[in-house]
Amino acid sequence: MRPLLLIAGALLVPVVPFLLLGESFEEQVAAWVRQEWSPQTQFGLIVAALSTDILLPIPSSAVSTYAGGVLGFASGTLASWVGMTAGACLGYGLARLAGRPLAARFAGEKDLTRVQELARRYGATALVLTRPLPILAEACVLLMGVVRLRWSLFLVAVMLSNLAVSATYAAFGQWFEASDSLPVALGISLIVPLIFTWLVRRHLRADVAVSDS
Repeated sequence: MRPLLLIAGALLVPVVPFLLLGESFEEQVAAWVRQEWSPQTQFGLIVAALSTDILLPIPSSAVSTYAGGVLGFASGTLASWVGMTAGACLGYGLARLAGRPLAARFAGEKDLTRVQELARRYGATALVLTRPLPILAEACVLLMGVVRLRWSLFLVAVMLSNLAVSATYAAFGQWFEASDSLPVALGISLIVPLIFTWLVRRHLRADVAVSDS
């Protein structure tokens, strides 16, 4: 029941304020999303936010969706891709230098162990498999730094998978922006990846328990 309650609570987070505060709050959110920043400023802010995703709890899926909504598909994809790739390289480099203690501090020992099970099965392909998954994506990047995966192999896997993820979210954001529903897209892109992450973590936790027994 606890995981179900957590998911239900997460789903209610973006809904409750609209129910309690009414249309005025919805209008304020819509106005914030559509602030009159220049495209160059928006591009830079998106890249900066995603570049720190490996160290801070930045919802990269929502930021990438926002990028597609405000910048369009091409520019939104580029901003998301540059930011996500820069953040991944930063995390990989730090973990490669500082080792597992630093990686465990940012990602958590349990998530590192779960991702290690994926890496044991799939090798560098684990980077591609976890890219759309919050928390696990960062944990996998840090783990690859800890085990000192070759830079060239790391970059190929991360750059190609980031491009696919960025293009998907940017297209999603542009499509919803065209129907004047970008705030809805942001909520969906925030919640759905978290649900998938919870399911994958649960599956990996069971696999780790079996391998340890």
